[in-house]
Amino acid sequence: MTAPRVSVIVPCYNLGRYLGEALDSVFAQTFQDFEIVVVDDGSNDESTLRSLDALDRSRTRVISSPNRGLPAAKNLGVTHTTGAYVCALDADDRLMPRMLEKSAAVLDADPGVAFVSHWLRTFGDEATDWTPTDCGFPALLDMNTVNGAALVRRGALEAVGGFDESFRDGCEDWDLWIALVERGLHGVILPEILFEYRRRVGSMSRVMLHREGHPALYRRIVDKHAATFADHLDVLLARRERDLGALLLQTHDIDLDRYQTLVPDLAKLRDDVAVLEGRIGAAATHRRLAQAESEAARARAEVDALRASASWRITAPLRAVYDRLLALRSGPRS
Repeated sequence: MTAPRVSVIVPCYNLGRYLGEALDSVFAQTFQDFEIVVVDDGSNDESTLRSLDALDRSRTRVISSPNRGLPAAKNLGVTHTTGAYVCALDADDRLMPRMLEKSAAVLDADPGVAFVSHWLRTFGDEATDWTPTDCGFPALLDMNTVNGAALVRRGALEAVGGFDESFRDGCEDWDLWIALVERGLHGVILPEILFEYRRRVGSMSRVMLHREGHPALYRRIVDKHAATFADHLDVLLARRERDLGALLLQTHDIDLDRYQTLVPDLAKLRDDVAVLEGRIGAAATHRRLAQAESEAARARAEVDALRASASWRITAPLRAVYDRLLALRSGPRS
């Protein structure tokens, strides 16, 4: 039997709920000369284990190992495959239907190309397009412009010793592409969206970017490839200065927007609060007036009731004498 042209390696650690989608995207390729090896990297999730057991073994092989991390799982998959070209597809991502066809065509046409990347579209928690254009130095040193599922020649992969298994927390693919270019090999980026990258809570990329992990990994990349970074240091520093300037401009725009929009809105809110407080005060005054009027009405009612009583009528002569005495006493003083 002849070896397949492409070996698709799918490392999987507790991602069984997505594995079927990833594999279906491979089966749906217009290019069908491939083999698939799923590497179970010590999964302990019951649903993942059930998904692995349910795979169609006539179309896929499953290799199991203790959990050793993503780069080790990829290397294990490489040793169990024979295709001239290798694609490492994470178990929660998807290939677009013509990804293998178009990438393999480039490698077939030009033996000098070591790897073929492409544009991608994120899905899941967010939807954005990633469209890099340069995968050589210094662009590749500034950021990883190559997708992890890029098709790479097996010979080139083996020439640099495969994936560095010490990068368990991420960036193992970035380290690989740098190592390939350092050896004088080069790649291309197809200006077409051929890959779908899942964005989800708990993904390695999200955990890495939202903690202290990314600066530490970037430092490791720089330390490992120190001579290469030193050769391009002036350009990299200029890029960082440019990025810093852009960030400062964005900060200024945010502050200006806050001043032009938020400050007037805040002033209006304060005016509204003052008006409401005035209304509350007026309402309290009205309540006090209403209470006083009610009490006065009750007093008048009591007086009227007293005047209408028999005792009031009987004591009328006495009150008249009393009023006359008061008038006589006040007469001389007035």
